[in-house]
Amino acid sequence: MNKNPILERMFQTASVEWKALGEITEIQRGKRLTKNQLSETGNYPVYHGGLEPLGYYTSCNRSADTVMIINVGASAGTVGYCDTDFWSSDGCFCIKHTGLFTNKYLYYFLVEQEHFLRSKVRVAGIPTLDANVINKIQIPIPPLEVQREIVSLLDNFTELTAELTAELTAELTARKKQYEYYRNLLLDFNNDFGGGIAKYYSLSLNSNTSTCQGLRPSEFQRVEWKTLGEVAEYSTKRIKANSLDETNYVGVDNLLQNREGKVSANYAPNTDNLTGFIKNDILIGNIRPYLKKIWQANCSGGASGDVLVIHATDKTVNPRYLYQVLADDKFFAYNMQHAKGAKMPRGSKEAILRYRFPIPTLEIQDQIVAILDKFDALTHSITEGLPREIALRQKQYEYYREQLLSFPPAS
Repeated sequence: MNKNPILERMFQTASVEWKALGEITEIQRGKRLTKNQLSETGNYPVYHGGLEPLGYYTSCNRSADTVMIINVGASAGTVGYCDTDFWSSDGCFCIKHTGLFTNKYLYYFLVEQEHFLRSKVRVAGIPTLDANVINKIQIPIPPLEVQREIVSLLDNFTELTAELTAELTAELTARKKQYEYYRNLLLDFNNDFGGGIAKYYSLSLNSNTSTCQGLRPSEFQRVEWKTLGEVAEYSTKRIKANSLDETNYVGVDNLLQNREGKVSANYAPNTDNLTGFIKNDILIGNIRPYLKKIWQANCSGGASGDVLVIHATDKTVNPRYLYQVLADDKFFAYNMQHAKGAKMPRGSKEAILRYRFPIPTLEIQDQIVAILDKFDALTHSITEGLPREIALRQKQYEYYREQLLSFPPAS
């Protein structure tokens, strides 16, 4: 994004004055409401300690086009802008000024100062940002015409970034639905075709790659139904904490929801009451099964007691096929059906071992795994690419925002 010639000339010729915000603005503290005064819906959002509405109220104390700075709590120092009338609680500063700049220009300038604002938050007790910190900030004041051009450029860039995020998110959602559809189809052996992969083959859904070539129709019929306990067991291996670190320790906290695998733990364990796992074992978060936390190990390590470690014992079962079976929605629905506890349901280890599923020949298992892994790789490439692309756009946005708000310092 390059500055257009008109804007460039405006920057070169514009006179810029610097003033402390305390000289030209008034910081307004809002008024706290009680919980009984708030509702889940209403005309006016209420802001206190964050940029998400605390609730809604029947009247407002601030008008639209207002800049706010959160002054208490974990979000203290965060800058916001509201384009509708709202109620400001005492955990939210609002800035009233004399008209030397537009509110949107002030907003973009203060967003550029967020790192500084957060560094000045007092963290003893409840995090708090003092109004005096804001009052001392020096702000460049170019002519209003220049301010409007800056705001227009940054608004456009913000809109483009939001559109990109929406498009990539929609693409990711579609790919995941497609993946789930084919997982359900390929694992459905309770039909006249002798299994989902037979249906997949007979309908030529994979005619371009011909992954099912060479398999005889009779092979699709050779399907056994067994319980998980007949082909796998819970790991009985114990492992010492001193052999683990953040990369090979797995607890429910670093297992990701919705079958997204795991991330490194925030800490290394300090207890030896840990279950060992090896490559290809399947780890399932056993608290709140509806979160669908599951990961197939690509290394050896240890897991907390809230993580089930399932080790395949039957050589006629491909461990990756077993993972796909246990990652299926039908398994998680079964697990929730037999879970114990209301507020914090926990899967029943005994019931999980009774879960029945179809086991075709190894050749068919390999074909199912090959197809689903392709979908998995495609989905994860989008999942990984999405935050990277958004982060890149965010860096571009921050770069241009910094450039557009860089004026010669006051002499």
